[in-house]
Amino acid sequence: MATMKFLCDSKRCIECNGCVTACKNENDHALEWGIQRRRVVTIHDGERGEASISVACMHCSDAPCMAVCPADCFYRTEDGVILHNKDKCIGCGYCLYACPFGAPQFKKNGAFGSRGKMDKCTFCSGGPEENHSEAERAKYGANRLAEGKLPMCAELCATKALLAGDAEVVSSIFRERVAYRGADNAAWK
Repeated sequence: MATMKFLCDSKRCIECNGCVTACKNENDHALEWGIQRRRVVTIHDGERGEASISVACMHCSDAPCMAVCPADCFYRTEDGVILHNKDKCIGCGYCLYACPFGAPQFKKNGAFGSRGKMDKCTFCSGGPEENHSEAERAKYGANRLAEGKLPMCAELCATKALLAGDAEVVSSIFRERVAYRGADNAAWK
């Protein structure tokens, strides 16, 4: 079984935010106000050495969000995708503080201190509800993985900077790009 991963090539990302828009459009009914599952981060903006990268949940092999969750709402699928069960989530925010990528998000409206249910990138693979059901679409968004498709953010990346899919295939593509750029020793084996 494939292990699904994201990889963003900072040499190709042009900060167009197409991936952000694609994610919002594909998962529109599942996202509450203020939730942004994917965002583009730019360092040295407007200066020499500027670099942009598209960031979301990286579906870590040793996910810190899973380790700290007292409600045990996180689980790993056969594809290596880290999902969560919104019905189990107690809104404590431990996952938010543990994640180095800022992937867990809470809605922005409401009284101070009332977080509600956590939301994060699902790699367009839905959630624990029945595949392609209305409940799954309403709570978690699209389930493109069950259809044999990749996440919409990567599918619509105009420069193919955002890669998604089987970790072996993604790393192979990136190694080829690095070698083509003339840095043979810079690509990991």
